[in-house]
Amino acid sequence: MQHFEMDTIRYEGPSTKNPFAFRYYDADRVILGKKMSEHLPFAMAWWHNLCATGTDMFGVGTADKSFGAVPGTMEHAFAKVDAGFEFMQKLGIRYFCFHDVDLVPAAEDINETNRRLDEITDYILEKMNQTGIKCLWGTANLFGDPRFCNGAGSSNSAEVYCFAAAQIKKAIELTVKLGGRGYVFWGGREGYETLLNTDMKLEQENIANLMHKAVDYARSIGFTGDFYIEPKPKEPMKHQYDFDAATAIGFLRQYGLDKDFKMNIEANHATLAGHTFRHELRVSAINGMLGSIDANQGDLFLGWDTDEFPYDIYETTMCMLEILKYGGLTNGGFNFDAKNRRPSYTKEDMFHAFILGMDAYALGLIKAAKLIEDGRLDDFIAQRYASYNEGIGARIRSGEADLTELADYALNLKKPAAPGSGRQEYLESVVNSVLFGE
Repeated sequence: MQHFEMDTIRYEGPSTKNPFAFRYYDADRVILGKKMSEHLPFAMAWWHNLCATGTDMFGVGTADKSFGAVPGTMEHAFAKVDAGFEFMQKLGIRYFCFHDVDLVPAAEDINETNRRLDEITDYILEKMNQTGIKCLWGTANLFGDPRFCNGAGSSNSAEVYCFAAAQIKKAIELTVKLGGRGYVFWGGREGYETLLNTDMKLEQENIANLMHKAVDYARSIGFTGDFYIEPKPKEPMKHQYDFDAATAIGFLRQYGLDKDFKMNIEANHATLAGHTFRHELRVSAINGMLGSIDANQGDLFLGWDTDEFPYDIYETTMCMLEILKYGGLTNGGFNFDAKNRRPSYTKEDMFHAFILGMDAYALGLIKAAKLIEDGRLDDFIAQRYASYNEGIGARIRSGEADLTELADYALNLKKPAAPGSGRQEYLESVVNSVLFGE
């Protein structure tokens, strides 16, 4: 059964007026020695694209995601698989990401849920073998069910903690079965509302303990990919333990998890934390923990996670500049953790959204490569820090100079020379000239 009337989406170039064509995403175009498709391993988020109907706190859903079956049934689960693979094939998307409960309706008994998951992943595996589409990463939904109202690894209940462990174990098994390149921990409710009822030390130790057990089990069954933490500062919990990349990296190092884990950075989460997307990517990269990306954007006029499809070319360019400068992603990819706006409820809108997002990142890649080839940004930074290349600066960098030597050097100078202009406005004009110049 065909679920979408659209033909395969093809590259037609920037001048096309065809709404069902790529303007910038040309999969085989070579940028800095690699095909665009290799720079940009795009993934479909199962939960948003195949499950989300536009429901919000003020109204029921507007989009029909039944795909010809009754929602909440295994028939519907199979229909979503068919629709999802058809959708990915028509867009040339090579990967997907999933939560366990995206795939099947959860049963009252977790054993029955697991049986359903085995059944549906057998079918997904058939589709993967037929199409060549792969799994980027898997995860468990440890935030949606009422049992997780106080968190999963951070729960005050040992029984709930065990249920979280069971879901993680099964989700890891499914990820390995489907050949996933990563496994994500998103602590959707791993935090607290008030310290009046919270033992923070116990909760953080329990989270770390659960992560260690997950790593040990995954490695024991042959998982060789990366584990990711996806930082998020707030919503739904007021104080979340994985606030931003720096906080999450500190947590990993404190509990000895830093050798197995990297960051899955989401653009919308970065801005909710009061950072730029680029900042979170840079923090992850300089710590050797830049793993994967959830490609979306938020609305700066709204204080919650809006998960919009990316369209801001400045943001996608700055993202790709970080990715290119730090050698690209290893096992990670660009997962569209994004959803159509509630009034955009047709199947055609699903395609428009992905075309928008894929084109936005493709154009960002093109412009980021031009910034690198232009060289003015890198040259300026190199010159700005040139004082550390020789003399006392080189001794500072090598660690040879002690505090007394540094102080004596300053005393002999009597006063330092001016540090030199940062020339921010000039550099911003350079970026604009590359982005928008002829």
